[in-house]
Amino acid sequence: MARNIEIKANIESISSILPKALAQATSTPVEIFQDDTFFQCNNGRLKLRMFDQARGELIFYRRAHQSGPKESFYLVTPTSEPNTLRDVLSAGQGVIGRVIKQRTLIMCGRTRIHLDRVDNLGEFLELEVVLEEDESPENAIAEATLLMADLGVSPQQMLEDSYVDMLARKNKR
Repeated sequence: MARNIEIKANIESISSILPKALAQATSTPVEIFQDDTFFQCNNGRLKLRMFDQARGELIFYRRAHQSGPKESFYLVTPTSEPNTLRDVLSAGQGVIGRVIKQRTLIMCGRTRIHLDRVDNLGEFLELEVVLEEDESPENAIAEATLLMADLGVSPQQMLEDSYVDMLARKNKR
């Protein structure tokens, strides 16, 4: 299973982080629309990420529910029929939520910087440092923490909840 170290943080605005992220970039930024549907899953999270009508990914992942850097284990498989797959999984597993966002992806070496504008939630920063197969997480945690500081994001801004959990809590109010 692939692994990475993740940090999610609340930010005031993407425009305040973007110039700093671009200064760290090792490739051209990419704008990505993502429509994520989350399904019932007993041993982690299962989501279908739809990019458009003919392209998506089914993603299973497992990570600790804590703020700060956390290790995530994940499996990804592409699909050319995301709507049909969503119907099948909805019928078989049940839907727990949906997250629609516009993501700016900026690569900084092996780290994916995500600047996310999440519908009905706000703007966020995510960092994902991809781990080698047998790599200990400590170096990646240090990289993520340093990059977060370079981007001007404080440890107090880090979040433990996923977007789907934040939206569920918001919708209960």
